[in-house]
Amino acid sequence: VDDLPVPQQIRITNITCDSFKISWDMDSRGRDRITHYFIDLNKKENMSSNKFKHKDVPTKLVAKAVPLPMTVRGHWFLSPRTEYTVAVQTAAKQPDGEYAVSRWSEIIEFCTADYSSIHLNQLLQKAEAIAGRMLPFTVFYRNQQGEYFQQDRCSCFLLPTVKDNSGSHGSPISGKLEGIFFSCNTEFNTGKPPQDSPYGPYRFQIRADVLFNKTTNMYFGDFYCMYTSYHYVILVLAPDGSKGDAFCKGRLPALDRSGNRFLTCTEEEDGSLSFRHAQDVNLEVMYTEPVDLRLGAVSQISGHQLMSLSTANAKKDPSCKVCNISVGR
Repeated sequence: VDDLPVPQQIRITNITCDSFKISWDMDSRGRDRITHYFIDLNKKENMSSNKFKHKDVPTKLVAKAVPLPMTVRGHWFLSPRTEYTVAVQTAAKQPDGEYAVSRWSEIIEFCTADYSSIHLNQLLQKAEAIAGRMLPFTVFYRNQQGEYFQQDRCSCFLLPTVKDNSGSHGSPISGKLEGIFFSCNTEFNTGKPPQDSPYGPYRFQIRADVLFNKTTNMYFGDFYCMYTSYHYVILVLAPDGSKGDAFCKGRLPALDRSGNRFLTCTEEEDGSLSFRHAQDVNLEVMYTEPVDLRLGAVSQISGHQLMSLSTANAKKDPSCKVCNISVGR
């Protein structure tokens, strides 16, 4: 340890999902000897870490002494929406190749950001590549246990709740956007919703045009899988001008109602609306407003409850080449 100036008052700015800028103050004494900065960057430990992911190796960055603030970027160690700790020391390279170093600065904590629109559009393009052909459907449906519908019948409305942390770690909607999840996928041979469900034996069905029509805006929310061959696409349906619509604008890629690869609403010559869904992905449709139970019907399905297919708080497979992009998981 040398008497080089110790970095003080560390500042982290311009944080994205895979980069940040760092600057600090330091005494003028000995500053002219500094040739390099050492930055010790570590993921902050937490109990809910994905146990399937590889252990993160603590990263000490050796950077030439450039004017501050300095940009730190690199998808090989930075993940979105993740807490990190960082400390800095100054260094002077010696003639023998070794470094004289200052004491370490104080440790600062910060959190990386959500996926930007650029990253979400990369995910969107990957999802479009495997969506497959479009099949007709007529209803959205939601399966739950019987108590769920009994409880909500008291108010006659299904109420939005905050989305869990399933799917991509950097998705801007996780833990922030409120909504109600519906399905619309149909069986190829019958054209009707499947009789099996991972969420419960009771199903609420509602006509597609009640939730999805010419006054509904649609956004792409996420694309992921859960260590299986099944891939999931999250779409957000938000009535124009609603609170949910305001959240999605500028955060999520907007989709054309009648011209996208996942879920379409098309006006026929007689003025009626027809609907189609992508065959090769499981669509999770998040509707951002309360839904009146009286506009649909609740009934019991005849199939099994396939709990293994539930996506509740599901962790995305970080090794899948189909649904991952290069900025972390």
